[in-house]
Amino acid sequence: MRSPIYTTLCFFSQASESPLPQPANPADTARLLTELYRVATAAVDPGPALRRRLKTAGRPSRPPRVLALGKAALPMARAAVETLTAWGLAPSGGVVVAPADGAPPHPRLRLVVGDHPEPGPGSLAAAEAVATAAQGLGEGDEVWVLLSGGTTSLIGAPEPGLTAGDLTAIYGHLLGSGLDIAAMNRIRKRFARWGGGKLARALAPARVRVYVVSDVIGDDLAAIGSGPCVADPATAGEIRAELEVARLWDRLPDAARRLLVSAETGETPETPKPGHRTFARVTHELVASNRLALEAAAERAAELGLTPSIADLPLAGEASVVGADLAATLVQDCDRRELPQPNSGAGRRCFIWGGETTVTLGSSPGVGGRCQELALAAAHVLAGRAGPALLAAGTDGRDGPTDAAGAIVDGSTWAAIAAAGRDPQRDLARHDAYAALNAVGGLLRPGLTGTNVMDIVIGVST
Repeated sequence: MRSPIYTTLCFFSQASESPLPQPANPADTARLLTELYRVATAAVDPGPALRRRLKTAGRPSRPPRVLALGKAALPMARAAVETLTAWGLAPSGGVVVAPADGAPPHPRLRLVVGDHPEPGPGSLAAAEAVATAAQGLGEGDEVWVLLSGGTTSLIGAPEPGLTAGDLTAIYGHLLGSGLDIAAMNRIRKRFARWGGGKLARALAPARVRVYVVSDVIGDDLAAIGSGPCVADPATAGEIRAELEVARLWDRLPDAARRLLVSAETGETPETPKPGHRTFARVTHELVASNRLALEAAAERAAELGLTPSIADLPLAGEASVVGADLAATLVQDCDRRELPQPNSGAGRRCFIWGGETTVTLGSSPGVGGRCQELALAAAHVLAGRAGPALLAAGTDGRDGPTDAAGAIVDGSTWAAIAAAGRDPQRDLARHDAYAALNAVGGLLRPGLTGTNVMDIVIGVST
């Protein structure tokens, strides 16, 4: 049985350029939410954003080497090549590391497909390709590093002394730990070949310009892609203490613990720290962020006659708890608006949140992602309510190890899942949101968007 809200959530390219009607039924609400998501992701399309920044920076004196890394690697690389072509230049060489195959934007750029959300054989090959692209640079050379989310895994290769299996085990423990993305990146970079400023060290003494699409709260450059060209402020001792607090220290491979202890005691070098000469000729520039996506969604909501409100604080914490809280906000707004309020002039409200939640996995989790789990938890709170609805989705078009970006839920979703023969409460407890939402056609499948600025949640109330 399918909930009536779900009709055409799989299509994404046929966006309406004329004002959408005020939703009169659940299907129209789904169409409205999908439109706002489309506008949000389009606003942070990394290609146009990068083109604008490169033109501002101006024509380089000689052809740059291009290293495009992350979920937005292909569109960013295409934008770089197009800009260089307009200047009568071409990249001197380089590599594009992306999550999916495609045509390289220039014959001098090698395309390598890495693995995500956990590193694998493709990631090892990508890390080697990066090493090759970083060779032979001198002080007169210029390098463009086009960085976006997903880089940590896509070029995930171990530090010397660790095996690929060690690195996979470390990443797996972190993904199920409940730690936020900043903490995970802070830890992962210690064990990764290119994290924590190690790529900048390999590119020195060349001039390095890093153009960034942010996928972390607060746009912390040291956390985006594990900071391959940023000084690592955390010491080995601090990382060990953080792992102990998270109860992960004893679960790490022996070689990983030895690596940290040796750096802590000074037997092996630390990661490059702030003030190191490695970073003397490195600059960073942010080209797209979560906030820009939220503002675009709010602007479109206002055009459609809604009253938008962007949350001041970013989303963080357990996805199921956050989903219940956001749904409660919608319910409370509906209840408030049902009370007599003469001359209030309040129209239909649109709440917009951005950030990134976490999921603490149990011993035998199901299939899903943080946005799907957030949406399923929201559906529980919305159950039986006519009016409020919520979309939760990753801006990259993929949520966890699934083919969906997230989901749309309303007051009928919870009961529809039960009517389809599933136990939604059990699915939520087992982190099996994909199966539950798929049973009622509630998943949002736009395909890969080519950008990645964390997650967006949009709620409407009637």
